[in-house]
Amino acid sequence: MSGVRDVVSAHISPTTPRSPHGTGVEIRPPRSPADDRPWSADPYSHALRTGQGPLFLRRADGWLLPLDVERWCADADAADREVLRRCEGAVLDVGCGPGRLVAALGRQGRRVLGIDVSEAAVARTLRLGGPALHRSVFDPLPGEGRWGTALLVDGNLGIGGDPASLLDRMAQLLAPGGLLIAETVPDLDLDERVQVHVTDARGATTGPPFPWARLGTPALLRHAERAGWCAVDRWTAGGRSFVALRGRGRQPTSEASRRYSPL
Repeated sequence: MSGVRDVVSAHISPTTPRSPHGTGVEIRPPRSPADDRPWSADPYSHALRTGQGPLFLRRADGWLLPLDVERWCADADAADREVLRRCEGAVLDVGCGPGRLVAALGRQGRRVLGIDVSEAAVARTLRLGGPALHRSVFDPLPGEGRWGTALLVDGNLGIGGDPASLLDRMAQLLAPGGLLIAETVPDLDLDERVQVHVTDARGATTGPPFPWARLGTPALLRHAERAGWCAVDRWTAGGRSFVALRGRGRQPTSEASRRYSPL
């Protein structure tokens, strides 16, 4: 884990991160996929800057999923602290948002890095004193194959709208036997893929719709079993549901992982 420690202990700029080994080689900020653009523009950025909603994911049929901006921008609550208590080793917070979990782990002296496709989210995380990078989870990332724990909370299990691909990517990022903690939709056996917009109370949106997924715990467990994960725990706290999965020793295989890993 020494390479991961170097990565997360260095000062990390959201725009021009450098190699943690002092080689002077710049790790180029990757281009975010087009589907990530709605998270980098108003009204989402405005909500994160102000710390206030209302904010929603809107389906094509007009259905609205409220996004809990105020909770995301507050300090870690009791349910969050239960998640953090279970973390092992260096922690990668995927879709870290405004950084409450990154900041809380940092205050505990834990090695942690947040990544997010929203510049506003990364900026807020950095202001809290937490290390963060402006990256998609599908971009090359520091420490690939060495993270002890990865987090997919606050709905981030939906990233990309393809749970199987996301689970495969998480396996590449984690160390062999590493821990993935994911938040699921509570009390539902839901397995939904949708096209959504981020919108505010006025109906303002930016850019085209993008793919998203929503999974209850039973659906996540089915996807995880097919992908070779082992479920090690499930719990509820504060009206939220969580699952802990452990990898089975898979290593990163992509050429990008080998080329960009700083370890």
